[in-house]
Amino acid sequence: MNIAIIGYGKMGKTIEKIATNRNHNIQLCYDKTPNKNILLNNSIDIVIEFSQPYSAFENIKICIENNIPVVSGTTGWLQQLNEIKNICIKNNGSFLYSSNFSISMNIFYEINKKLSILLLPFSKKYDISIKEIHHKEKKDKPSGTALHIANDIINIGMKNYWNTIDNKKKLIKNYKKSILIESKRCENVIGEHIVDYKSNIEKISIKHKAYSRNIFAIGAIISAEWLINKKGFFSMKDMLGL
Repeated sequence: MNIAIIGYGKMGKTIEKIATNRNHNIQLCYDKTPNKNILLNNSIDIVIEFSQPYSAFENIKICIENNIPVVSGTTGWLQQLNEIKNICIKNNGSFLYSSNFSISMNIFYEINKKLSILLLPFSKKYDISIKEIHHKEKKDKPSGTALHIANDIINIGMKNYWNTIDNKKKLIKNYKKSILIESKRCENVIGEHIVDYKSNIEKISIKHKAYSRNIFAIGAIISAEWLINKKGFFSMKDMLGL
């Protein structure tokens, strides 16, 4: 593949190195929103976008509107994700987004969803908390991954019980109140997420810790390889068949 990288920070440089090792060509590394001539004049097959929250929307939009597939892992801009979805559908585009490109983290999401479903009937007995730790350079707080986890607990887990549990509004209200997200920024931490389900007599914890940015870069590149020749709005869940 001929790849353009938009966002040439630590992640962008890691993606460049690993993509080259996988025999892909890096046609362009750009640290701001490109115009369409820059994209179209470089024979680009796909864009991998890891930029900043304030520029992600425009970066992705210009790619989709010019029929260039794009994979994005930028967090902190998701209030505009539905608009990008609509742009993708309107232009018959190709877009894949994930807040975390670690393959094991995406499996972690599924484990957490299953756990929240199983514990939901007993939700009043459990306090739910999420702790995330990242490097000091990370801009958004809490992390996109932590917000993804919380959203799964609140929305996806409860949908499985809506047809079987009475007094739904009260249950939803109680469940939302029980989720606390704690964020820390430290030196030399790539990324760590812990979800605790705690009662007064027991605690269940699930944890994911990243030791290298390589896991995110590898996931993004595998996603780009998968997206080629596909049309639509996708996630890592689609790519992994989860």
